Amino acid sequence: QVQLAESGGGLVQAGGSLELSCAASGSIFRIDDMSWYRRTPRNERGMVASITSGGRTTYADSVEGRFTISRDNAKNTVYLQMNSLKAEDTGVYYCYGNVATPSTSWAPRIYWGRGTQVTVSS
Repeated sequence: QVQLAESGGGLVQAGGSLELSCAASGSIFRIDDMSWYRRTPRNERGMVASITSGGRTTYADSVEGRFTISRDNAKNTVYLQMNSLKAEDTGVYYCYGNVATPSTSWAPRIYWGRGTQVTVSS
């Protein structure tokens, strides 16, 4: 059993900042890539940022330079620091990760959090 729980969402003014966190819990052997995925009110969907277990990062073009993804492997937690927020950043942010557990014979499976709402107003 693995659970991912996001936190840190909320309502902010354009130009402001938020930091999202996602903590994984359960019987975890290893977490490979961890990522943030966004669904907008217009049902636009896509990956926002991703980070490998070794710390290599990937960003969507729309957020590169404004968002920073990081992770704390000791805490099984991934973060998304969001700066210079824009109205178009509004949406539900989900974290997901490739998680290996003893019950999966250490083969990684994708687990998703429930999402956290981010609303950016002018």
